[in-house]
Amino acid sequence: MMDWTDRHCRYLHRLLSRETLLYTEMVTAPALVRGGAVHLLDHDAAEHPVALQLGGSEPGELARAARLGAEAGYDEINLNCGCPSDRVQSGTFGAVLMKDAPLVAECVAAMRDAVPVEVTVKCRIGVDDQDPETVLPDFLSRIADAGCTRVIIHARKAWLQGLSPKENRDIPPLDHDLVHRIKARFPGLHVSINGGIGTLDEARRHLEAGLDGVMIGRAAYHQPSDILCAADPMIFGTGTASDPARAVRSMLPYIERHLAGGGKLHQVTRHMLGLFAGRPGARAWRRSLSEQAHLPGAGPGLVEAALDRVAPLAAAARAV
Repeated sequence: MMDWTDRHCRYLHRLLSRETLLYTEMVTAPALVRGGAVHLLDHDAAEHPVALQLGGSEPGELARAARLGAEAGYDEINLNCGCPSDRVQSGTFGAVLMKDAPLVAECVAAMRDAVPVEVTVKCRIGVDDQDPETVLPDFLSRIADAGCTRVIIHARKAWLQGLSPKENRDIPPLDHDLVHRIKARFPGLHVSINGGIGTLDEARRHLEAGLDGVMIGRAAYHQPSDILCAADPMIFGTGTASDPARAVRSMLPYIERHLAGGGKLHQVTRHMLGLFAGRPGARAWRRSLSEQAHLPGAGPGLVEAALDRVAPLAAAARAV
């Protein structure tokens, strides 16, 4: 979710759901520790619960980065062992770490020793020609022995050569059944599933079948109302479904603060384009923001005008 789940995106998503755990885009440990880019840890208190996702492969450096994240207030530190991009591989981050389970275990142990919050791992079922039935249990055993009690498994292999990051999200076949078998094999490990899950009904089926959690990425970003608005009552059994129009109105003071601090409107509204996906007025909403939010002087008034075009249509549809 690089360049997607930034702090503006997470603030919006928290307005739609109080219960879901939000994750940052991946932040590399070298950027924090060697580059001093601690601004990458900036987030709003309203985002909690929120997890910091780290990329790295040097245990000491990851421990220092994890400590910075915990000191910044993050509720969880997550080590990414699933991203297949060339840029990440060149730094020995992400999915390439599936080839070195002992190193990952060492990283987890160092991070666990450094912070009081939970350290989790996101991984693939394997990479390249690895046999997931063999590799994944060994990988999980090692990180569990190192102190990891929660893991998120993207139920696809990653091909480190020959497929782009986008292709790695679609072409390798999903194996959800393997993740369920893994949970049965590791009953004491909190196992969440990721990959190809696009509705709350699908998420609930995985939970009812025995998994501990479900991570939804692209669907939650592109159709946030479909996933997040009903997540609290449908998945967590709390509250009522949220309203995207109300969330937009709640974003206006946030947008004003962002602009007052020198930010640009499109930096926030680019994450809001899919709010009304599949609903009356969605095209007009998306067009207004995508075509005008980058213009000089664009501000909350543009968002309000776009919402005025959506809300009456949505209300009329509900009345019918």
